[in-house]
Amino acid sequence: MVRLNRIYTRTGDDGTTGLVDGSRRSKADPLLNVVGSVDELNAAIGLARLHAGAATAADLGRIQNDLFDLGADLATPAGIDGALRIVPAQVSWIEQRIDAANETLAPLTSFILPAGTPAATALHMARTIARRAERDAVAAAHAGEALAAPALQYLNRLSDLLFVLSRVENAADGDVLWVPGANR
Repeated sequence: MVRLNRIYTRTGDDGTTGLVDGSRRSKADPLLNVVGSVDELNAAIGLARLHAGAATAADLGRIQNDLFDLGADLATPAGIDGALRIVPAQVSWIEQRIDAANETLAPLTSFILPAGTPAATALHMARTIARRAERDAVAAAHAGEALAAPALQYLNRLSDLLFVLSRVENAADGDVLWVPGANR
């Protein structure tokens, strides 16, 4: 039996990749740096989800779906009617989750280390990737890409949520606090 759905297309062999409208961009294009960082972020969140408790895992599942929406948003040039876009309600959901989770946590009294449980540590890794994705998005916007405000807001809030969720995952044992050099 011949399989007709190949994974490889060979269309990127020239160093380009296609956007939703059929246009092609260099794989080194600033916009594609953002798309790649969002893809990497989604994979890191999948790893965190593997280790997380049920409530955090449910949030992470929703976030993974939102990140596919974000990828579609980024890969669709502005002005295309009916395009899948990040919407303000997705940003609001993140804010609500931050507030709800943060209410269950002790106030921070120190910087915390990206450590603790496997889930918390994986969430910290995802948080740093989210920050990079946000920096990549800002760089693309400064290079002239028309990125919608909700997409940028989503990335900014997401790193905050991942930080709070890492604290939730460490709550039973406590945060791993930074000990300054003079105090070690």
